[in-house]
Formats: sequence, structure tokens, C-alpha cells
Amino acid sequence: MKTFFDLIQEVQKPGLCHRCGGCVTFCNALNYGALDLDSDGKPYYSNIEKCIECGLCHAICPEIDELDEETKRRSAWSEPMGRVIETTVARASSEQTRERATDGGVITALLMHLFDRGRIDAAIVARQVGPFARRPFLASSKEDILDAAGFYFDTSHGPKSLSDHYKTYSSIQAFDPLIKKGFERVALVGTPCQIQSVRRMQTMGLIPSNSIRLCLGLFCSGNFVFTEKEQKFLADLGGFDWNDVKRINIKEKFQIHLTSGEVRQLDVDALDPIRRYACRYCPDYSAEFADISFGGVGAEEGWTTVISRTPNGRAALADAMEAGAIASFNRDEKPGYASDALETVHQKSVKKRKKAIEERKKLGGVNVKVAM
Repeated sequence: MKTFFDLIQEVQKPGLCHRCGGCVTFCNALNYGALDLDSDGKPYYSNIEKCIECGLCHAICPEIDELDEETKRRSAWSEPMGRVIETTVARASSEQTRERATDGGVITALLMHLFDRGRIDAAIVARQVGPFARRPFLASSKEDILDAAGFYFDTSHGPKSLSDHYKTYSSIQAFDPLIKKGFERVALVGTPCQIQSVRRMQTMGLIPSNSIRLCLGLFCSGNFVFTEKEQKFLADLGGFDWNDVKRINIKEKFQIHLTSGEVRQLDVDALDPIRRYACRYCPDYSAEFADISFGGVGAEEGWTTVISRTPNGRAALADAMEAGAIASFNRDEKPGYASDALETVHQKSVKKRKKAIEERKKLGGVNVKVAM
């Protein structure tokens, strides 16, 4: 049985760890406590003596192919970019939500609607802890969701907050935090690697993944390191001062919105020097295993491209639209708009997968798998 030690050799040392947090989430949720995340979001042995060598942390890693086929079947995954039931271009109906959120604010509006309907008890999101830095957060109210809205540029260190709040779940203790707080129905907003990790846990029936009722995936060009050095690199590249930045966004281009109203645009490929090393090996652009995938690519400014991938995801989105929380574009005014948006996402997906394959070939005999 392989263990976290093997993950260090096979995934961390070659630089393939995406820091999705899945291994730490599972270990802490069972109250083993052998693993933790360092200040940079990398998993490590915090107490090796507590490791029972179950091997499950190894199996659920997105970089390990042990559960690939089972996860694909469970998610009804299909070529070329995962299951696609329906695509639309939409935005939050509330102007307040749109002002706070990225693109059209669809995720924010959907989560608040799910709270209104009583469909979820909490949502794993990322909230701001600095000008352009965010960390995982378990939101338990609509107010929490709205406060967390917006684009974050640095990596979010995975869904570790799930294990913090679900620690001892299903243990022999009489009063575990999950039951006491009533958080049995949770929505997860995450990047493709985070979604894949959760899906692998669900494939194996591992806690706390059974509490995740809805996976909302983000289109992902990669996570970025954003220290003072990288901030200077980006400011020099774009010719702007961070004091003049109102917000940033990634669509077809990397966009820097200035307080003057000007928008500076950079080619996303130009950000490679500040992209996390492991991201160059990730082939999943559109969160192919999510219930619903979201992103600004293919949509006009202020709108979001939305891909429903499962019946559960499509039903949640349809209910929010019927209730008026989310508005779709006028199909009569722009026939084929959604199809064009999907094609743009498809092109981005093909490009990222092709690049990941090329990068993995350079690794030689070290973990050359192309995930999913």
C-alpha cells in the first residue's frame, strides 16, 4: 500500500503537486492529523507517527491515475472536455451582486439562492485576506457569500477549511462539529484540481466528501505566485501602478482594470514566469468534473459562460433562473451566442491539454501521466 511518503517521491519532488489540499482534507477529517499544509500550501507530514499508512491520501491525489477510470464513469465524463449538458451565458440579476463579483456574478447569485431555498447549509469559497490575496473559507450565510465575491489572483491552498470544520465527522465521538453545526449539505467552489480530488474521494465513498452536494468549478489558466517580486514583474509588464488598480480578471486576456476606467490587457501566456510550476502539467481548463463550470471566457464583459455538466447542476441553475436570481442573455438577440462561447472554452481546453502533454513528455520517466 502506497502512502504519503510515495506522494512526496512521485508528485512533490518532480514539482507536480497542485496543492489542492485533498490529502490533508481527508486525513484531518478522519482525525488522523498526520498531514498539514505549510505556509505555501504544500502538504507535509506534521506528525508521521499518526500516519496509519492507509494509502488513501495517495489514491485520491489528482496526479495519481489509480482512480481515473472509476471517477470518469461516476461523473459520466466524455471526450473532449467532460460532459456538457447545456451551455448558457448569464449574469446575476442583482446589480449589487454584479458590482461585487467577477464577470457576471453567477456563482455568487447561485450560492445565495441555494441558501434562500434551504438547499445548502454552507459553501466552501475563498475570502479576501489582503489586497489581492484570499484564503479558503466556510461560508454559512448569504452575507458571507457576498463578502467573499470577486476575483482572487493567488492560489487558494485548496479546500482545507472543509477538514477544519468537519474534523471528527463520523467518528465515535457523540457530538462532532458537523452534526452540531448542521453542515451536512455543502457547495464547493474550486479549481479543476480541487474538484478532481473531491470526485476521487466521492468515488471511494470517503468522508467528508459525502457532504459535498454541489461542485462549482472555475475555468482555470493556472494558479499564480503573487509575492512582491511577482507583483513587480506584472506591474512592469503591464506598465501600471498597483495603487491604480481597481480589479483584475482573466478572460481571453489577462485584464487589469484601473481606477481611471482604462483596462490594460496582457496575453495569458505572458504570465508563465509567475504561474505555479505544477500548473503547466495540468490538462483541465474547464473544471471537467464539476456539476457546473463557470468563467468569463467566451462571454462579453459583465457576463459569465456557464456549462451545466450534471442533472444536479442543471436543476440548481434552472431553479435560480426561474426564481429570477440569475438572468440569461437574450437568445433572440444573439442566436448561437452560447454555442460560440462553448467553442471558445473548447479551444482553450484543447490548448491547455496539448501544452500539458508536451510538458509531461519533458519529464521523461517521471510521472508522465496526462490526468484524465
